[in-house]
Amino acid sequence: MKTIDELLQSTEIRFINSATFPYIFEEPNDALRSFAIDDAIATAVGNEEVAPTIRLWVHERTVVLGIPDSRLPHLNDGVQYLQEQGCNVIVRNSGGLAVLIDRGVLNMSLIVPNNDSLSIHDGYDMMLDFIQKLFGPYTSQIKAYEIVGSYCPGDYDLSVRGIKFAGISQRRVRNGVAVQVYLDISGNSRERATIVKNFYERSMKGEPTTFTYPDVNPSVMGTISELVDAPFTVKEISERIESYVQTNGNVTSNNAYIESERDVFYKRLIQMKQRNKKASPLLLNEHEAR
Repeated sequence: MKTIDELLQSTEIRFINSATFPYIFEEPNDALRSFAIDDAIATAVGNEEVAPTIRLWVHERTVVLGIPDSRLPHLNDGVQYLQEQGCNVIVRNSGGLAVLIDRGVLNMSLIVPNNDSLSIHDGYDMMLDFIQKLFGPYTSQIKAYEIVGSYCPGDYDLSVRGIKFAGISQRRVRNGVAVQVYLDISGNSRERATIVKNFYERSMKGEPTTFTYPDVNPSVMGTISELVDAPFTVKEISERIESYVQTNGNVTSNNAYIESERDVFYKRLIQMKQRNKKASPLLLNEHEAR
């Protein structure tokens, strides 16, 4: 199993906390652009133009749909419901399914070269190890296995005593890999799950689908604060992550991007806007307004 310390101790790390920045280049710092910048960073890391990068990001309430969600039979009705709940909505540039993020959810991207020695499981295992060590002083019970009834279920759902508080995904771009995790730190995870559950009900209306979408059960979702009985904040956990990386690795806390990342970012952003326009005219209106 690959560990986070193997990475931290073997190479320089660039640390970016974009949660505190209102813009990515000249663009609003929102979830759509976060996925585009991760692709840009992964390209630069894979080309050895920049060091492996850890990036933290936080956004206003947004439902991030996966590509399979864009094929729901009544997607427009589901998107309209989400917008009525005050959610932004995007379709990300990868698989997986719907996830709700907000100011109580911390997202972290671990972006490393995609070389022959790094398998898909290695990327997941490094992130799992990172999260287990991060919360090690509070619990030794963080496990990775699919939590049935959670939203965006998968083998790398992270849970404590069967209640999911995080999920890991992975995207490979040319020679770079972005391993991404969302962490429910605070707020109401059951409310988040109820919104996603209602989204699927409105987007399917009982029609059969070739793809199996989750039957969301809000009772299997929780925050890490609830699960370990500690009143964490996103700011506190962000600081803990940075402290761990600084203590255990050779870190450049450099929030600046390079020119090649800018170029790829804008190309990816155009692609993502096109994907969203194709998925739903409601998303066209939302993204064109920014």
